[in-house]
Amino acid sequence: MQIRIQNLRKDFAATAALRDVSLEVRSGELIALLGPSGSGKTTLLRLIAGLERPTHGRIFFGEEDASSLSVQERNVGFVFQHYALFRHMSVLDNIGFGLRVRPRARRPSRNAIRARALELLDLVQLSGLEERFPSQLSGGQRQRVALARALAIEPRVLLLDEPFGALDAKVRKDLRRWLRDIHDRTGHTTVFVTHDQDEALELADRVVVMSNGRIDQVGTADEIYEQPASPAVFSFIGESSVLPVQVKRGWIYLDDRALDLRVDCPDGPAELYLRPHDIDVVESHAGAIPGIVSAVRRQGGIRRLELETGARRTRVEVAIPADQTRSFAGRVSLRPRRWRVYPLNGGGLQSGGDQAGA
Repeated sequence: MQIRIQNLRKDFAATAALRDVSLEVRSGELIALLGPSGSGKTTLLRLIAGLERPTHGRIFFGEEDASSLSVQERNVGFVFQHYALFRHMSVLDNIGFGLRVRPRARRPSRNAIRARALELLDLVQLSGLEERFPSQLSGGQRQRVALARALAIEPRVLLLDEPFGALDAKVRKDLRRWLRDIHDRTGHTTVFVTHDQDEALELADRVVVMSNGRIDQVGTADEIYEQPASPAVFSFIGESSVLPVQVKRGWIYLDDRALDLRVDCPDGPAELYLRPHDIDVVESHAGAIPGIVSAVRRQGGIRRLELETGARRTRVEVAIPADQTRSFAGRVSLRPRRWRVYPLNGGGLQSGGDQAGA
């Protein structure tokens, strides 16, 4: 089921939660709405579900204008962060609930509902737990039951609102792989909300990055990470350091020092964005970024160098292999392999670099 969102706006009193949002979700696609708190991602999900009505704009399910349809008429499956299971019902009764409350003319028989619930229990790998109650399940098991309940009604669209947000990191990671497998097997058009960038990049066919009620960028994990369309996307996706610089005749300057970095953007103030793992520590030379090491920390398989650079003593982080034997202290030089520049007065222009290919 294709979803088309056209010029959607949602106001709460005097506050605009969504501002002229347009998006197309392809049939069978798993798409992530990613952004910080207050970015509008959950509001957009609730509008798709029919739990909220738009102030302006339309939502299409296929060719049907679903903007004025009720939740029941839209036939969507919704999975909440905190499961929303009925505590007094068994696992089997929770899964079959959506089918049992259908109008009599559309309600399957009791045996058919039980068969459907047992089939879904097997799909979510919980066979044998049908008589248990939610309080007897782990958090990960409860979320699997919640997903099975959402699938029981054979929804046109599956919507998930931070489905793993209440679980610990290990369980979240396991369930991410499991959800992707379930999606590939069932083929539902799926939209899920998350503020966890790793979750979005690992799970989704495409990622929608949102901030301040708008969509900043839509793309695959590689496109979002390697070609961020704005400073907001670069700083939100992955780790980054930002240096205030000047662009003069196609060269980047840090204070009065010309760096060995060329750009195609207007002269003037700009910001140089760097990722820790895209920076090499090199022998001192004229075009490198000078820095003073302020700390060295071990973090799993890498070491993190914290440095200060420039007249403003801006902090930069560099990630190097943990087994690198060189001792880092005092003054060093940095050479970015990949980087991106965003002019402060360039009307959204940007320029990126790949030093390895230069």
